[in-house]
Parts: sequence; C-alpha cells; structure tokens
Amino acid sequence: MPKEHRKRGKKHKKSQQEEEWTEPAQQEYHEPEPQLDDAGPSWIRPAAKDPNEFNPEAPFGYVDADVKAYFRTVDLQMRDWQDNKAAEEGDEDVDPNEERRLFFVAALNEMREKEKLLATDPDCSVVLERMLHSMDDFVRRVFFDSLAGSFEVLSKHRFGSHVVQTLFTVAGETIGRETRGVLPSVPTDADVGELRTCTQLVLDACEELLPVLPSLIIDPFASHVLRAILLLLSPSSASTEEALRSKKSSSWKAKQGAMKSVFEEKGKGRADGQKIVPPQFSELSRRFVQQLQESHDGNEIRAMAASSVASPCLKIFLEIEADQDLGDERDSLMDRVTMGLITSTKTGDGDTLPEPSDYVGTLLRDPTSSHLLETIVSRSPPKAFDLAWQLYFNTKLARLAAHPVANFVVAKALERLSPEQITDAYAELKDVWHRSIQTSRTGVLRAFAERVASLGIMADEVSQSVFSAFGFEADAEKTTLVLCILSVLTKEDYESALKAKSKKPPPATQSHKHHRGPKEIDPLQYKTQGSILVQALIKMPESHNKFILDAIHDLSMEHKIAIGHDATGSRIYDVLLESPTVPPRVKRQFVMDFIGHYHELVDDRIGSRVGDRCWSFSDTYLKEKIARSLMPHESQLAGSFYGKFFARNLNLYTLKRRPDEWRNMQSQKKQSSSQGQGQAAQNSTTQQQQPTAPPVEPVSQTTHSKKEQKQSRKRSKPSDEIDELFDQALGKKVKKAALEGLDDRPKKSARKEEGDKEEKGAKGKKGGKDVSGLDAVLGAIKAAPKHEEGRPKKKHKRS
Repeated sequence: MPKEHRKRGKKHKKSQQEEEWTEPAQQEYHEPEPQLDDAGPSWIRPAAKDPNEFNPEAPFGYVDADVKAYFRTVDLQMRDWQDNKAAEEGDEDVDPNEERRLFFVAALNEMREKEKLLATDPDCSVVLERMLHSMDDFVRRVFFDSLAGSFEVLSKHRFGSHVVQTLFTVAGETIGRETRGVLPSVPTDADVGELRTCTQLVLDACEELLPVLPSLIIDPFASHVLRAILLLLSPSSASTEEALRSKKSSSWKAKQGAMKSVFEEKGKGRADGQKIVPPQFSELSRRFVQQLQESHDGNEIRAMAASSVASPCLKIFLEIEADQDLGDERDSLMDRVTMGLITSTKTGDGDTLPEPSDYVGTLLRDPTSSHLLETIVSRSPPKAFDLAWQLYFNTKLARLAAHPVANFVVAKALERLSPEQITDAYAELKDVWHRSIQTSRTGVLRAFAERVASLGIMADEVSQSVFSAFGFEADAEKTTLVLCILSVLTKEDYESALKAKSKKPPPATQSHKHHRGPKEIDPLQYKTQGSILVQALIKMPESHNKFILDAIHDLSMEHKIAIGHDATGSRIYDVLLESPTVPPRVKRQFVMDFIGHYHELVDDRIGSRVGDRCWSFSDTYLKEKIARSLMPHESQLAGSFYGKFFARNLNLYTLKRRPDEWRNMQSQKKQSSSQGQGQAAQNSTTQQQQPTAPPVEPVSQTTHSKKEQKQSRKRSKPSDEIDELFDQALGKKVKKAALEGLDDRPKKSARKEEGDKEEKGAKGKKGGKDVSGLDAVLGAIKAAPKHEEGRPKKKHKRS
C-alpha cells in the first residue's frame, strides 16, 4: 500500500473471520481513488498521470539513490586530488597515478549506460563535468557517442546543458590532435561497431542541432551550448570565458573548485593545438550563419540584439560572419542590426548621408546591446565604419565619452580612426577630459592615447590631454601626477581626500569581528582603471611616454615604495622594466633609485616580487651595488618573512669573503638565464612546427609504458661512487641512503690514492671472497656524521 494511504495508529490484529471476509477483496484489487482536500469543490478530479508522460525536469528518468551517493564520493575524491596537486612520495617504480587511474576506470564503468540520467541530475551533472577534463580521447569519444540523438533535449535542460557545453569545450583538445593525425588506439569489436572520431561526432551533433537553431538561440540554457559550438567551429572569433558563461554561471562554477585533469603531470600542459580545426568546421560555421539569416527576418534579428539571452550568441554570429567575409553584403546580419547601413554604402550617394536610426542610438546606450555594437564597430567594413562614425559618433563625443555605457563603444571606435578623424575627435574631446575623469571613465582617454601613439602623431597632445584630464597645468609641478592617475582622482579631489585622511582619527585597535554594513572605501586607494592607463602610457613610443616616465622618476621614495607594495600599483613597475619602448637608461635609473631602500621594498609580499624583478634586470656591476647597500641590513632581511627570500639571491657571505668568485657566479647566472630564455623560445617555435603529442594508449598500456620510461631514466641516471659501492656490496634489495657531506671532503693526493689502491688490492680477497667493496662501504659509513638528528638518545638508568 502506498505510504500516503496508510492510516496512523496502532496496528489492529484481524480476527480469523475478518481475514476470511477480506480475502475476496484482496483478490480483486482496485486502485483507490485519491482523497481530495475538503477545501476544493467536489466536482474537481485530478487528471490521471501517464507513466510514459515526458517530464522536462528528468527527461530520461531519475538516478538511483545509491548511484548518486557513489558519484558524490567520486566528486569528493577528485576534488581532493585536484586541490592537492603535490607529488606523492613513494617508490619510483610505481606510477603515482596508478591509484587514480583505477579509481577513475571504476567510475567510468559505473557511469556506463547512465550518461543521460547523470547529465540531467542536479548533483551528478557537476561530477560529469569534472570527469570530462580527466578523460582521454578515446573515453571522450565514447561519452560523446552515448549522448548522440539527445543533444536537443540535453541542450535545453537546466543541468544537462552545462554537461554538453563542457563536452564541446574540451572536445577542442581532442579535435586538435586528430587534425594533426594523432589518434588513440581503438579496440576492435565486431559486436559493438565502429567508433566515430571526435571530429565526425561534432559534425553529426551540429547536423542534429542545425534544424532547431531558432529555438536554441532564444533558450536560456541552450544558448550557452550554442556559443560553445560556435567557438569550437570558429576558434578565431572569440575564445574568452565571458563569451561562454554569464557572470552568475562563472561565479557558481568558481565555487565548484578547479576543473582540470587529475592525471596532469608537472611541466606538461594539455593545451596542444586547441585552435587547429579541420576545414569542414569553417563550412559548417558558414551554414550556421546562413541558417540564421534564412530563418529570421530583420525585426527578429533586431529583437535578438536587445535580448539578454540571444545577444551574446548573436555577437559570435557577427564575428563569424565577418571572418567568412559575409558581413559586407546586403541583408546580412550586420546590415539588419544597423538598419541597412551596409546597403547604404553600396547604393547611396557619397555626398548625402542617410538618416540616423533611433534603434542604433538605443543600442549605443543599452548595457546588454552595447557589447554587440562594440563588435560591429570593430569588425564592420571600412566604408560602413566611416558612415557609422559620421552618423552616430561625430559631434556627439562630448556626451558619449562621459556616458556610463556608451563610453566603451566610443573607446572601440577610437581604435579605428584615421589621422584626420582622430584630429577632429581631439578637438571635440579636449574640453571634456576633466569631466570624464570625475566620473571615473578612463577608457576613452586610454584608447585615444594608444591610437595616437600607433599612428605616430600628436605627441604633445597626449601629454596635454592627460594634464587637462587630471587638472594639472603644463608648467606646474607634477610630483603627484602618477598618484592621481592611479587613484583616478583629479588633483583637486586628491588633495582634498589627502587632507580629510590626515584629519581623520586613527582607527581603534579593537576590531569588530561581526561588522555589519558596507566597508568604508579609501578614495586614495589605487584602482585598476588607473593602473591600466599608466601601463598604456608607458608602452607608448619614447616620443610619447617621456612625460609619464619623468613623473615616475619625480615620485618621492615613500610613494615609490607604497606603489611597490600595492598589488595593483606595482604592475606599472613590471611594464616599465619589460616594455621595449622604455630606454635602458631609464630602467637603470629606476633600479638605482631604490639603492639604500631595498630592505624596505622587499619587506612585503608584493614588494619582494618587485625587488626580484629589479635584481633580474640588473647587470653584475649594478647587482654588486645593490648587495653592498644591503650589507648593513643583513640581519633585518634574515628576520623578515619575505625579505629572507630576496636575501638568498644576494649571497652576501660570498661577496664579503670572495668578491671575485661572487662576480663570476653572477655573470654566469646572467648568461645562463639569457641562454635558457633563447633556448625556450627556440623550443616553443619548433614545438609549434612539429606535432609532439603522443598517441593516447589504453590504461594498461599507458601504465606499463610509464613504468618502462621511469626505469630507463633511472638506469641512465649517473650514479656516484657511494651508490656503486652499495650496489656491489649489498645489492639492490635495500634502499640507498645519501651520505651528505662526503662530496665536499678534500680530495686525496695522487700518491695517497695509489697507496690506497695497492692496500685494497692486497687486502681485497680473504678466503676467495671479494670484500673490498664491503670495506669501502664500512669506511663510508664511518666517515658519515656520527650524530642523528630528530631521534633523542635513550637514557640508561643506573643499576
């Protein structure tokens, strides 16, 4: 009897008469009618549920509780392995991934024939996503093939869409290897049939989804799957995580921990040719664009541009259309979104301009559609861009540059301006720079400086724009210019905030553990927008960046150290030391400015990294000056938690006693590091030219091959004299222990060594047995240190 029809209370034992009376009723059992609540009317009857009815929440059924509990343990174990990537200590002959591989194979066997059920389960779908990153090419193809025929249902499912999206994302690695001809060995089984390649599986899945494209692009779950498919077919369009997932999805994904392979070894990446795709993918992406053009008219396309679900997907369609040279045609997707802008460039007269569209002006100020308009501005044909600039940007920059949304589109448009257009834009913007900084809009100023520098014109106008934006006079003192840019404050606002901070009482020492309410933000705190603007100014050519380099040099040492201790501000020092446009004399002067203050700079988590950058840039002469300036602060560096790591590079002990040896050592390190960088660059170029990925083997064969490789490396490893003596005397039954300090002992003279050899030859054999090796082992043990660290000696009681 169902639980909901059972009655409460103590069970009543039936008598023999009652049992005899109820026997006929038990033989003719009729399903009892559902009891209705007294609140509803008596004529309402619920509809009978069909067991074969489609359930959108579980289209393939529900997962058993035991199976769900098992995969919950699989998820916990894999997360533990991914979070703790430290190498396992153990026998060298045993593969450290052997346990993980066996565990993973057991999970795959349990997953067999339950892939669709697990993909639509709210708990197990995350486990499948985590397992997809650890699958090899063969297992991915098997999993891909198990989902064939159900991609439409899975793509529109709340949890199954994430699994399909991850599957198409990781399939790029497998397809890249298949394109270069690297295929895994597949076991042949006549009963199972032939397993399709991952490339063919993707083509078949796209053929399955192509007829239902109009419903996929407007579905809140399937649109993300469609983005992953388009980025797989055309990886040159946009491969950012922002294009794949929304902010909500990305934040939820971050809480699930790292999604990476549990078998990935140190120093070996898996990003081997992910952007190499077969030629069929280019034709298939063209078919997707044509299908969208044929299935939607202009009004539907423009409605998608304003939709938060379809707009990101339409943005990728526009990029693929531009890559396929389909955007410069009448009635293209770009032409429909821009209200016939492409058609106007082909049919209209060059002297008369068409009327601007209010719809495009709305896209310019909409938080969702402005991203789509950025793509149109960046990828539109030159004639269409010039017409769009005259219609929607020219003579309107004063308002658009300070707008919270439109300023991003203006910054993209400035990157394509010609010298004549950038001159007109400067004349229009030079009076509004100050207002844009007051509203914390630095993107337009940065784009203007970068475009002017790339064209090689208007060097003085760049510095004048920066001075005007932050309220500095051209001939006034500019010691606080960099601080104002980093804080994104005008000079007046910076000075007022500095005075308010000095008058403010110091915070109480007692901290409130459970503090409610928003945290108080320091207006003088360095901001990311300001740091990016300073970095862009430093990267400009020498004729344009001189004013910002002088401003950094004019900073006081206190402010220089404060910038070096800040995670955001210290990035400008990295760019200054790495940028090829900065003269070497400026870099050298920057490093020398810290001499006498390096002990303050490196006594910080971020500052120690800046100190390492300065040290690696310096030559031997400059390194010696830095090291000698730190000799009085040697004890302070040794006691600092972060400074002690910087002090290890100095090697002050050798510099004090053997300065010539120290200089030779530093010059050799500098030379070896430069040679290593050149060799690494050469290896990277040769690796790109040659396919280096080995074919994927089954689990047992891969394990055996790794064991053989480790054994061969172990045999080829050169051994010292002590290891050889232990092998000769005791064999390889016991583990060898390293005897520290034996290699540093003084070597014997040639005459003494000959005498030792003769003595060993005389005493080498006793009773027909060679004991010279054993004597040598005993001598090595006697020469080892007598004390044992970590083991206290036992005290014997007196009797």
